[in-house]
Amino acid sequence: MPVKNKKNKIFQCVVPGLMLGAVLLSSPVSAQTVEQGGQSGSTANSVLFEKHTWTEIQSGVAAGVTTIIIPLGGTEQSGPYIAVGKHNERAAYLAEKIAEKTGKTLVAPVVAYVPEGGTSPRSSHMRFPGTITVPPDVFEKLLISAGESFQVQGFRLIVFVGDHGGYQKYLEKAAATLNQKWHGNGAQALYVSGFYTVIAHQYADWLKQQGYGKDVGQHADISDTSLMLAVDPSMVRQDALQHAGAPSAQQGIYGGDPRRASAALGQAGLGMQISAAVQAIQAARGF
Repeated sequence: MPVKNKKNKIFQCVVPGLMLGAVLLSSPVSAQTVEQGGQSGSTANSVLFEKHTWTEIQSGVAAGVTTIIIPLGGTEQSGPYIAVGKHNERAAYLAEKIAEKTGKTLVAPVVAYVPEGGTSPRSSHMRFPGTITVPPDVFEKLLISAGESFQVQGFRLIVFVGDHGGYQKYLEKAAATLNQKWHGNGAQALYVSGFYTVIAHQYADWLKQQGYGKDVGQHADISDTSLMLAVDPSMVRQDALQHAGAPSAQQGIYGGDPRRASAALGQAGLGMQISAAVQAIQAARGF
């Protein structure tokens, strides 16, 4: 069950069932109607913060659009077959779907610069071309500043969802810092841990149950590749993947095998992520 709402706490969602996730992903999505100072059309109805003017945003907040999702991506190598913007594309796509499901919600621009390892000496994903990194303390300050920027504009629920495992602890710390600062003023930071952990646990378990156990790894595996195919197949080099040999860590693929990946498999994981975040936001709102 969702965690009950308590003021100024970090809410970590409980991993939902696959069936609910699949329903959320496949059900028709109605465009969110945001009160935008009398404007009309597809742009006025967009959940994307950056598509609106400042007056439209102000009018929306006054009309109750007071939740904003800050999607965290990352720019990193993901083996020879997935483009380096993988996390950014997925975070943007999923945040938009979540906002449409929850209503009264906007989506901030994706944060694409995240901690990915060291530059001197080069470590983690920074050992490969195609990766951009920032120091963890800089990243955490960015999150706090972004949250404060939205809070002073009138947003009351600031939601962090991150598609990459390496920075989850910084999302949690930033949310805790903001909630301490905002104590008693009605604003709240929400770190949705389940948005990421559902992939590492429930989705991985589901893939194993479908007979893909040996293909599940930690990075650029069947899970990563299937999720990307479901969001944007142009980001996956499918021809090269179909003719590829056994994957290796030297290629930037850490465990598992992406060669049997498919968009159909990815849809299941996306549904789980959407369900996890929607439940967490509803719990934070007290629904």
